[in-house]
Amino acid sequence: MMELFVLLAENEQIKGVRASTIRLILNNRHRIDDDFRKDIRNISLFMELLRGNLKVSTELKRMNRFGILGRYLPEFGEIIGQMQHDLFHIYTVDAHTLKVIQKLRQFRHTDNSEKFPVAHRIINQIPKIELIYIAGLYHDIGKGRGGDHSELGAEDVKLFCERHHLGKWDTHLVTWLVRNHLLMSMTAQRKDISDPDVIQHFAKQVRDLDHLDHLYILTVADINATNHTLWNSWRAALLRQLYSDTKIALQRGLENPINREDRIEQTQHEAMVQLQRNGCGGMEVLNFWEHLGDDYFLREQALNIAWQTRAILEHGESDLPLVKMHETSRRSFEGATEVFIYMRDQPNLFAAAASALDQLNLNIQDARIMVADNNQTLNTYTVLTADNQPLTDNAAHLDYIQQSLVNALNNPEEYPNIIHRRIPRQLKLFANPTRVNILNDTDSQLTTLEVMTPDRPGLLARLGRIFMTHGISVRKAKIASIGERVEDYFFISDIQGNPLTDETLCDALQKDICQQLDEHIQAEQ
Repeated sequence: MMELFVLLAENEQIKGVRASTIRLILNNRHRIDDDFRKDIRNISLFMELLRGNLKVSTELKRMNRFGILGRYLPEFGEIIGQMQHDLFHIYTVDAHTLKVIQKLRQFRHTDNSEKFPVAHRIINQIPKIELIYIAGLYHDIGKGRGGDHSELGAEDVKLFCERHHLGKWDTHLVTWLVRNHLLMSMTAQRKDISDPDVIQHFAKQVRDLDHLDHLYILTVADINATNHTLWNSWRAALLRQLYSDTKIALQRGLENPINREDRIEQTQHEAMVQLQRNGCGGMEVLNFWEHLGDDYFLREQALNIAWQTRAILEHGESDLPLVKMHETSRRSFEGATEVFIYMRDQPNLFAAAASALDQLNLNIQDARIMVADNNQTLNTYTVLTADNQPLTDNAAHLDYIQQSLVNALNNPEEYPNIIHRRIPRQLKLFANPTRVNILNDTDSQLTTLEVMTPDRPGLLARLGRIFMTHGISVRKAKIASIGERVEDYFFISDIQGNPLTDETLCDALQKDICQQLDEHIQAEQ
């Protein structure tokens, strides 16, 4: 029975399996027992299938369809037909798992080299292709059993590797991949990957380029096999930036983290060169930069610093907000549009900006908020359209967005009411209670606020109003929409810029967010 699938994979001339043969398989699959699984011939045949050059995912799907895969791997049998009750996963667990293998196979083909350039290069260079397939087979195998499915899967795949006589290093790699298969996507979505400290910490978790390469292609395959709507240009670029920056950190050596002063000095020099090419520079620029903190030069690219500085100096002492828009130059948000706002800092500014962008049907993907010591704020919002696509280059439309923002932000204390678009019915059906976590980050001297809640129109504007009520200032934000829910991370402080140390305030903020957001969903039902 096992040899049949290997022969099908190795011989392209074989077009399929006769009905009589399928009946024999179905009538005899009960013979696959512990003795069958321990037989070195069957073990060798299964590994030969995974190492093959042709039709690996096709034959694994056929094995699943004939009921063989779940018999040979009993732990896989437990996830067959298992539903995932959300809008994020559109396949059953077994179908998603086999689709991951299919995506990994597709990365090898030259016609995918443009859409998945890094994955295409990596998967054609790794020496043991079967290891990534095994990790793909087991990455979600622990689902439905309670507990952490990554840890449960790691235990299962370790036993698989031992039973299939893999070496210690290979076993360690595959086990690590299953245990950490969410690490890269969570880091990209939840952390500020423009921060060198975040990259250094991630590099320490990955440890070497071999682990990074395997984790990257598994992450890309996992996202693409979960829901086709999740993969877009900015998500692809986000993972590419995390991969490339981590690769540089690993090549430099974990014992040699980047020097912050050198990074700031280099960025300022590159920005000054750009400014001088455009007839700007000198003491006026340096005097302005004195008001900006180190974080601005650590997290912004020189090109952005140059055009933002020039725009601010040209804006002069005008009381009107400065609003500029252009296609982002950040690799992490390729294809998106950056909305840059420079104006006097106000407690309700985030609420006003979020509400105004929401009314313009723009989805905020990332927010970088920096307050200078002259009480001016430099805010950059990375946005996509309501369906997570890049904005068109229609000049009239961009001018309309820009002028609308200027008008809205000119009187932020009277920011527009939260718009009342109806919540889609499918989101109401999958509405889980809001969860909020608050944690003080000693490194950044900010408080991290994590909000997990069902998605709905006007969400960020509603959160902004809650922040305003509690006297909260938003310094950075990471916005992630995952199917029907969002996982948003806000880096916040009090009005004076200090982390939230008052437990009473934190408890009240947490309770208020959960209550208001859940009441909003319930009111629409």
